[in-house]
Amino acid sequence: MTPLRSALSRSLMTAMLGLTAAVSSVASAASLDFSNEYNDKSIHAQGDAYFIEQVSKLSGGDVDITLHTSGALGFKSADHFYAVADNAIQIADTLAGTMGGIDPIFLLSSLPFVVSSVDDAETLYEVARPYYEKVFEDNDQILLYASPWPASGIWSKGPVNSVDELHNLKIRTYDKNGTIAFKEAGAAPVLLSWADVVPQLSTGGISAVLTSAESGANGSFWEHLNSYSEIRYAIPLNMVHMNREVFDDLPEKDQQAILEAAKLTDAHNWQTVRTRLAQNYDELNQHKVNIITDIDPGMAADLKAAGKPALDEWLKSTGDTGQQIFKQLQQFAAE
Repeated sequence: MTPLRSALSRSLMTAMLGLTAAVSSVASAASLDFSNEYNDKSIHAQGDAYFIEQVSKLSGGDVDITLHTSGALGFKSADHFYAVADNAIQIADTLAGTMGGIDPIFLLSSLPFVVSSVDDAETLYEVARPYYEKVFEDNDQILLYASPWPASGIWSKGPVNSVDELHNLKIRTYDKNGTIAFKEAGAAPVLLSWADVVPQLSTGGISAVLTSAESGANGSFWEHLNSYSEIRYAIPLNMVHMNREVFDDLPEKDQQAILEAAKLTDAHNWQTVRTRLAQNYDELNQHKVNIITDIDPGMAADLKAAGKPALDEWLKSTGDTGQQIFKQLQQFAAE
């Protein structure tokens, strides 16, 4: 073999080895699907994108996660728990209250008027996280991080700032707690998944929505509703959870990358939600939404009283667990 042919042969061999290594690297990367019912502008989808970025960075690109927003895979939040358990999807961002039928612990963050600030909501999450984790572990999943919402208020066609305006109000609620509370307050609640809200607004199936300014902005509610009442009903959580077997099958290095990314995302999300309301209100003002922040004391008192049966039912259904959580919460408050 001539020196030239030998050199060409060595170059070809090197190129083929490089290509083989590249193909092998791609083949060994874990590919995971991540489902989210909300659109890509939502605080949750943005937090999920941050998580994916951190995982990619920390794993050196070994873990490839594809985020599917707006329910693109055909799953609503109510479908996520079992879809992840069955590995139909590997990761999901799920409104906690939709899992209340699986375990009442998931209704904790949406209990009416239990927290009044993001700081209180974060403390409640820290206290309750071990209880959330156990339910996921018992169902072959792991809890990665929380995705808090800004506080829930009332979106409506006209101002809702009195007990009379609540009467027979056909309002969408997002879980059992809200349905109980607004029925007690004299409204006509309709429990709906997020994907069904805008279609029901369009057809007149509902005339008001219990949700955050954030959600209303994401759904361009100003096309149907022109008022938002800041009642601060609750600061509910979404939970991001992953199939346990898929996690366990990953190399330890990639497992640690996911856990560290989840820890970073938890901190990121709680910080983000603290500034989100001002951004939401700027957008609402641009679309001439009437924002009511001075809530009528009579309506506030009526709503708080109406929320008590939901709290009582939750405490009864959770037994010692619920009592322990509230005892720990009181200890945090006293410190």
